Amino acid sequence: MRALLPLLSLGTVAQALYFYIEGTQPKCFFEELPKDTLVVGHYTAEEFDDHRNTWAKHDGISIYISVDEIFDNEHRVVSQRGGAGGKFTFTAAEAGDHKICFTPSSTSGRNNWMSLSSPNGGIRLTLDMAIGETSAIESSDKDKLQDLATRVKDLNMRLNDIRREQVHQREREAEFRDQSESTNARVIRWILVQLTVLGITCAWQLSHLRSFFIKQKLT
Repeated sequence: MRALLPLLSLGTVAQALYFYIEGTQPKCFFEELPKDTLVVGHYTAEEFDDHRNTWAKHDGISIYISVDEIFDNEHRVVSQRGGAGGKFTFTAAEAGDHKICFTPSSTSGRNNWMSLSSPNGGIRLTLDMAIGETSAIESSDKDKLQDLATRVKDLNMRLNDIRREQVHQREREAEFRDQSESTNARVIRWILVQLTVLGITCAWQLSHLRSFFIKQKLT
């Protein structure tokens, strides 16, 4: 299997490679990777369907993926379990051999699943790996990145709308406050004018009544 990955690195150009896994025994291979090398793998696990006479995926298949750094006391950098199809990604922290293993399990209940004595036994795993191929990764995730960029743009637009609404509300509150203060000032001035007029009117009436009473006593 050590010679497998150099061919797998061409998977973005040629067809993906596949191999068979017997029973629940892990299928492992080694690859020497330079430091900071990005590795992205896509896999599909299939069992043979006797009714359709073809290999097919089903929900009962599970694949456990592990990647260990051989040069670092078997330090595990990937440990994940997926279904019949999925993706795994890791970056080589240091240069050296990496051990990549696939361990299948199935709940299909087929009698011949645990053996490869016939051509239809076991699991057929199709593997497509991109090693240091950032362009292929960007191409496969382009739709996701565009979707995220669109969501971020929408959020920024909403934030701008909220800011504009807040500024508008503050301007309206300031205008209302100024109008209220102006109205209150006019009301106070009008009250003072009314009190002054009432005071003058009362003084005039008292003066008039006083003169009237004095004239009445004199007569």
